[in-house]
Amino acid sequence: MSSLSLTVRDSSTMLRRNLLHARRYPSLTLNLLLTPIVLLLLFVYVFGDVMSAGIGGGGADRSEYIAYLVPGILLMTIGGTLVGTAVSVSNDMTEGIIARFRTMAIHRGSVLIGHVIGSVLQAIISVVLVGAVGVAIGFRSTDATALEWLAAFGLLALFALALTWIAVGMGMVSPSAEAASNNALPLVFLPLISSAFVPVDAMPGWFQPIAEYQPFTPAIETLRGLLLGTEIGNNGWITIVWCLGLAVLGYFWCKSLFNRDPK
Repeated sequence: MSSLSLTVRDSSTMLRRNLLHARRYPSLTLNLLLTPIVLLLLFVYVFGDVMSAGIGGGGADRSEYIAYLVPGILLMTIGGTLVGTAVSVSNDMTEGIIARFRTMAIHRGSVLIGHVIGSVLQAIISVVLVGAVGVAIGFRSTDATALEWLAAFGLLALFALALTWIAVGMGMVSPSAEAASNNALPLVFLPLISSAFVPVDAMPGWFQPIAEYQPFTPAIETLRGLLLGTEIGNNGWITIVWCLGLAVLGYFWCKSLFNRDPK
């Protein structure tokens, strides 16, 4: 078999392994999935009228705030699922299975590729479920074309791929599952200080650079533009640069960690 065939075969095996683990232990995934759903319902039904009036400068209109909120919640969902990725990788690193894989005649990169692809699939499934909740409570994207929907899906997948590589690296450097969970928390908190809930312009002046110069804000604004027809501006290419940069950084970081001789 060629090197490519071996890589595909071994990566597929590792992918099935990770998906089986996720099916057998669904509690972590479900707990992480509940967080964006609870935040969505909380901000729509508790703060929705007030937030809508404050953003729009007019009367309260909850439907407008739902349209504003859902794109941010979708990207927050991706950030939340990455905690499970970091914990899963940390468990593999600390429980000895990676040492066993090192002695087997398998492609070395297939272990990481299986984790990454499995995590991206789980993230996309989670996004679909949260998006279904958004549609159920009133989110609509009637003006988006089929091409814009495809671009939005591609953006979500690319964003998930980039952050998954970072989460895998966090899991590899963590000495325990608890440490991995803590190390991945910034991926959950960053959307909270982005434009997910309120526009950057509505934030205090000293806080605006923190919200603006991070990967979630341009990604959220790009997704809003694709789904709602709002202005995208420079956010599209900024998002692509963030995603490619994080993916490359995460890939080489993980490769370096995995190729180290075990202590």
